Order: sequence, then C-alpha cells, then structure tokens
Amino acid sequence: MSKKQILYISQEITPYLPETEISIKGRELPQAIQEKGNEIRTFMPKFGCINERRHQLHEVIRLSGMNLIIDDNDHPLIIKVASIQPARMQVYFIDNEDYFERKAILSDKKGEFFDDNDERAIFFSRGVLETVKKLGWAPDIIHCHGWMTSLIPLYLKTSYKDEPLFEKSKVITSLYNDRFSGKLNTDFSKKAMMDGVSETDIYNFIDPTHKKLCHAAASWSDGVILGSESSEILVSDLDIPVLEYQGADYIDAYDDFYNQILKQEEKVLAD
Repeated sequence: MSKKQILYISQEITPYLPETEISIKGRELPQAIQEKGNEIRTFMPKFGCINERRHQLHEVIRLSGMNLIIDDNDHPLIIKVASIQPARMQVYFIDNEDYFERKAILSDKKGEFFDDNDERAIFFSRGVLETVKKLGWAPDIIHCHGWMTSLIPLYLKTSYKDEPLFEKSKVITSLYNDRFSGKLNTDFSKKAMMDGVSETDIYNFIDPTHKKLCHAAASWSDGVILGSESSEILVSDLDIPVLEYQGADYIDAYDDFYNQILKQEEKVLAD
C-alpha cells in the first residue's frame, strides 16, 4: 500500500512521562511506522510534571490562541512542540493553565483522581482535532491510545464527519488496562456535547467508568487493537475488526492492521 498519513493521539509518551504500556508504545510505534516510509503526527497532553526546559518544549504561536468552551467556560488552547531527536519525531502537546499546570498527571499526592479529569479529557480530545484542522493535514488513520482519547472516535463520526480533512480518516482505538477506580464526573456526557452530537450518540458515555468509556470509544471506531495482554474491555459484541494482543513484536502486525482497515474502505467505495 502507498504511503499512509497516521495521526497518533496518546495519553502518555515516554520520555516525557514514566514508562508504561501506553507511553512506550506512544514512543516506539510512531517512529517505527515513520521508518516504514509513512508520515506521522503525534499528540499528547502537556501535563504540568513534564519538564519543558529539559525536553525543549516551545509554543507554536500559529497554532495557539483558540478558545474551547467546556461547560459554558472559555479555556485557551495552547500548543507546544518538542522533538525526540533519535527518532526524528516531533510531538505536539495540548496545554491549558486551568487543566494542565498542576505538577501531576491524573491524581494528586494522595492518589485521589482529579475532579476535573472529565473536562481535561474533553479539552484534550477537542484540542487535538482543532489543531489538526489548523495544520491542514489529512490523516488516513487516527490511532488513539488511553482512556483520555475515548471521545475522539465519537467526535470524528459526528461533529467532525463533514470536515474535509477527516472525511476519509479511519479511527482505531487501542484498549489498555489503564483503568481508574470509580467514574468521571456524572456530568461528563453533558459537558462533552458538541454541535453534531445527539443525546443518542452520547448515550454510552453517560456512565463514565473506565470500562464503559473504553467500550464506547471502541463502538465508534473502525477497528480495535488489544494493547494489553489481558483486557477487561470486551468487544465481541461489536461488528468491527479486532487485532489481538501482539506482545513485543507488534509493529508489522499493527501496520498490516492499518492496511486492512483502509482496504475495507476501498472495497466499500468499489462496491
């Protein structure tokens, strides 16, 4: 298959955050797919614990300056970028003082989940899609990693479905055991509403536990990858392609899966 354009949206990427199943794939996968001759863009949240000086982050003025309204409040969108030199790979960061200034990721020093993690996920998801629009870059595949990206597939199939840049994009969700206890704010689905999203569309996000968020994300995706060896998220009820857990040597299988998803679209168009 010819060169692909692949957008990676990841909750965590090393070396900016500690090594986890998600952060390691967030670092290794884009590089490996780029080295196969494809074009990639990579996004993650700019959590306040990321050392901007050490990692040489700088603001991209031409992409910043937009305000996103969440729960009737304006939140400025700030875009920063850094390079992972050995990988020849740039990473774009979604930033905002209200949501990402604190020196932590998802929990406070006592291990308590932040009350506004729901809004942080909404801001991150919308911020990525709006920034890609500003970049004017049309991805063939959009690959989401981590529960914070769970709204991306929904938004792509509803609010952004008529955007020319995303018209042919296929979205893949990787499911991990990045679970959190309890649930997000009970108003999560209400806050996540946008033009083009109906109450029926958002229904599966009403009870925002980790398991239900991830299943809802999968239900709006064109394909699912099991990123953890033992996943609690069951997707057997969904009529979409599923790539089983691949272990350490996963790059070729992921690339083949991308091609499989894209060939399905070609088959539909041919029919």
